[in-house]
Amino acid sequence: MKIVSYEHESGIRGGVLIEDTVYDLELLLQGSGQAVHGATTSVREFLELYGDRLEAVSAEVSALAGHDPEAHVGARAGVRLTTPVPDPSKVLCIGLNYKDHVAETGRAFPEYPDVFAKFASTMVGPDDDIGGARVSENLDFEGELAVVIGRRASEVSEEEALGYVAAVAPLNDVTARDLQYRGTQWLAGKAIDGSTPWGPALVTLDEVGDPQNLELATRVNGIEVQRANTSHQIFPIARIVSYLSGFLTLEPGDVIATGTPQGIGAKRNPPVWLEPGDTVEIDIENVGLLRNTVGKPQP
Repeated sequence: MKIVSYEHESGIRGGVLIEDTVYDLELLLQGSGQAVHGATTSVREFLELYGDRLEAVSAEVSALAGHDPEAHVGARAGVRLTTPVPDPSKVLCIGLNYKDHVAETGRAFPEYPDVFAKFASTMVGPDDDIGGARVSENLDFEGELAVVIGRRASEVSEEEALGYVAAVAPLNDVTARDLQYRGTQWLAGKAIDGSTPWGPALVTLDEVGDPQNLELATRVNGIEVQRANTSHQIFPIARIVSYLSGFLTLEPGDVIATGTPQGIGAKRNPPVWLEPGDTVEIDIENVGLLRNTVGKPQP
């Protein structure tokens, strides 16, 4: 199942993307008989209620989609998608999680996942421009696989951790290197308003297959700048989820960016920075293509 959030006259609503058509998630659930008590207008609410049985729900809503005209929203090209989870309680990111990226930075290999945070205000969707050009001259690309939590997780073992993952999505951890390197903490360079696009959809694991064996590529203006496989991660997804849940509780809808491979602009000679008008694509096998344009500075 490909889960999206879309703009509606009543506000942002959860949806399902089937082929090239968007359907309203709540209306499909009501028609399928899967609906439980409580509102499910948002993706986070949907995960809170159904995160433990996504495969069964997926089969039901997919079968009903072509027979429920009320749930039909429109062709993907005519529907504006937002960030897949507009209101996550946490956005957590893992730095230095590919051996080749650690090598290009000149840092020592980490013994534990290197964790930093973003905020919901940082995140934008697949139909939005990348922000940040007004405050930074050194915007850099970082193609990543994002993981979204589907069940409340506290102190879970590595062996059971993937059972708490609802879905995955492409994410571009755009970083303002000039702000990042002003101090010892990374937050300023990672949390510019509207700078981190992700989506277009959350793809559930039953459609993705093994999330630890996915090919990832980043392209800038059609030129490939990063390529790796998630099998090359230092800390696999299950270990990351287990580690994070050991010191904080992960909630449905929480987002975890799992790190970027080598090839970032800052480590090229000469450095390659994103400019207004540049198009950046994050393309992940079995997951999807995220394409955004760097926006012009706003006064």
